[in-house]
Amino acid sequence: MLQENLLKIYEKSFRENREMSALTDYFKDETFSYYEMAKEIAKLHLLFKKAGIKQGDKIALIGRNNPRWCITYLATITYGAVIVPILQDFTPADIIHIINHSESRLLFLGDNFWDVIEEDQIRQIEAVFSLTDFHAIYERDGKALTKFQRDILKNYRSKYPRGFSVNDIKYADVPNDRVILLNYTSGTTGYSKGVMLTVNNLTGNVVFAMTALNTQTGQLYFQRGGRTLSFLPLAHAYGCAFDFLAPMAVGGHITLLGRIPSPKILLEAMAVVKPTIICCVPMILEKVYRKQVLPMLEKGPMPIAMKIPLLNTAIYSVIRKKLMDAFGGNVSIFIVGGAPMNQETESFLRKIHFPITIGYGMTECAPLISFAPDNEFKQGSCGRYLKDLLEVKIDSSDPEHVAGEIIVRGEHVMKGYYKNDKATEKVLDPDGWLHTGDMGTMDPDGTLYIRGRSKTMILSGSGQNIYPEEIEDKLNNMYLVLESLVLDAGNGRLKALVVPDYELADAEGVDKADLPQVMQKNLQELNAQLAAYERVADIVIYPTEFEKTPKRSIKRYLYEPSLLNK
Repeated sequence: MLQENLLKIYEKSFRENREMSALTDYFKDETFSYYEMAKEIAKLHLLFKKAGIKQGDKIALIGRNNPRWCITYLATITYGAVIVPILQDFTPADIIHIINHSESRLLFLGDNFWDVIEEDQIRQIEAVFSLTDFHAIYERDGKALTKFQRDILKNYRSKYPRGFSVNDIKYADVPNDRVILLNYTSGTTGYSKGVMLTVNNLTGNVVFAMTALNTQTGQLYFQRGGRTLSFLPLAHAYGCAFDFLAPMAVGGHITLLGRIPSPKILLEAMAVVKPTIICCVPMILEKVYRKQVLPMLEKGPMPIAMKIPLLNTAIYSVIRKKLMDAFGGNVSIFIVGGAPMNQETESFLRKIHFPITIGYGMTECAPLISFAPDNEFKQGSCGRYLKDLLEVKIDSSDPEHVAGEIIVRGEHVMKGYYKNDKATEKVLDPDGWLHTGDMGTMDPDGTLYIRGRSKTMILSGSGQNIYPEEIEDKLNNMYLVLESLVLDAGNGRLKALVVPDYELADAEGVDKADLPQVMQKNLQELNAQLAAYERVADIVIYPTEFEKTPKRSIKRYLYEPSLLNK
């Protein structure tokens, strides 16, 4: 168990950084300083007390990323209650299931979500509050909480007659082993489970972020006054930990974009905010590489110039500056996570010395398992496991060369799945090892390399392990391929579903009727790069983008091999 405690870290941060900007809504141009945020938290604590909320009670939260979403989250955990953040991409049926399954007593939401929920479907909820201004939208019995919120300023002044001072920023004593977050997964298996995360789990992630530094410059990545542009879903463990919880601990300023925006809006916001740290999913950088960088490298005299060493270096320097300027010009590091990074994109970004590192984690570890500073990052890896916080093993006879399941034990590992002992026993063994379901190898220094998911691994006719994600990574780099899925077609044959890049095809004048011929050429190029047992027998064109989770992983369970015969 760690000595530090997240709630006490926040107590100290909010006091010391009271004059600093904390939260900004980019589109509303509304900003809360740490002191103003602490006052809003104090008002919600009064509401929770009036509602009879006790430590350990659940409070559900759903809506776009905005300052009041963050304030609700912080108010809940600093009171000692359990926050239940719900991804806004979930269906109404899933949202209702999570609210009920979690046994939440209060619900905070964006007003539009109330349109898809009937009060009779959430009978345990005692009151619902708006994330617009915290007014009561609904109260099950009577009007006491509705009236209390209507008179919140009067009630607040009654509690703090001499004004709210820095000494009033004092939060509940909640032991590190206490569950404080129920995070419902958005996995690719189609089954959402409530991950029980403790104060200790969150503290471990935040303390690691507070001390993470570029070992070349000695500069901390998360700093007082640092600027974060938050566009990942905060209800997801990755965005929550590093776009929100970590900056709050050091006096960072978070500008909230609501959700992943269009590339145009994102780049406009980057120019305004000039973030010092960016957490993103691979899709963001892959789109920039494929849509902006590749066309630049493939046209005119550029391919010839790239073969001349001195010109090559100069061109790389120009491209790096253009990319850095596009992201605001002040970024010290891009932390990529949530999904595998395309190897061609990663290789190019490393070649131009773009400050990128790729981390690995999962909701069940709140989320971080491995990370390395960008100047120590090994290409193709996902960093080193966090040796001061975790133990990591590869379940393999030769962990360095033969892939096996990654298993984890330590400070970040969840308590289990809420009200689901069967699922808990499947992944947490009696010795506390979490079985991640990810297959990988590990260098002697603890650097991890992910090969794929154990559930997606295909056994070839000759007994070889095939990781479809590795084949897809190569296929996705090929002409007019937007995304792909490699599936077991039976009888020892692999086939690929491919979504063509119709936008690029139109731009290049490629007729839709010619796409099968393009894909056959891609197939030949692909198989030339693969071992004999990995080769793909056929490519089948799929007409629309694959359905994805909020972290942009493909929901593989929706795509059966039978689709290959259509």
